[in-house]
Amino acid sequence: MNIRRVPFDHPDAVKLNDEVQLEYAERYAEDGEGDLTPLAPAMFDPPHGLFLVAYGEEDRPVATGGWRSQEGNPEGYSDGDAELKRMYVIPTARGNGLARRILAALEDDARAAGRARMVLETGTKQPEAIALYTSSGYEPCPKFGYYRDYDNSRCYAKPL
Repeated sequence: MNIRRVPFDHPDAVKLNDEVQLEYAERYAEDGEGDLTPLAPAMFDPPHGLFLVAYGEEDRPVATGGWRSQEGNPEGYSDGDAELKRMYVIPTARGNGLARRILAALEDDARAAGRARMVLETGTKQPEAIALYTSSGYEPCPKFGYYRDYDNSRCYAKPL
């Protein structure tokens, strides 16, 4: 596996983002939509963020993940937060520890950028994501972000 820093609007990042959006729409079919959190490519530009794409055999993009800076605001973030976004591994590459490797790289980068904690929002219909995060030291925290008022939203945090 080769993990590379790419812009959020890189063609491989866009391709995998489209795939994860389809998966969200399938898992949360009652909503029929993907993640509506507003994101812009500049949010992931260093030193205020980072976006990674992992490449497998034949240089095929197989996984993504990123973080973006957050400060205290009405959506419930705290000063110094790094928010994890768009963690995704294609189905055929799952179960090989790739998400854990990307997560560790993102945490290391956010820590080096001076962020105080990593936060993330996921949903109850993503039990494998919840298992990854809780086994990586994330604990439930007060809700924040776009989905903070949704019943099936779950928020987690980990000091960096």
